[in-house]
Amino acid sequence: MDILVWLIPISLFLGGLGLVAFIWTVRSDQYEDPDGSSQRILSDQWDDHPKP
Repeated sequence: MDILVWLIPISLFLGGLGLVAFIWTVRSDQYEDPDGSSQRILSDQWDDHPKP
């Protein structure tokens, strides 16, 4: 039972850290264009022009 004294706060901390990371990605527009990526992967436009 003594291990629960450590595991519960650690799990709450890690869950809160994950929530903060998710909120940060939403605010920095990481999920702004989900349809664009699915269309770009099917396009041949970028295959012949690699980034320098």
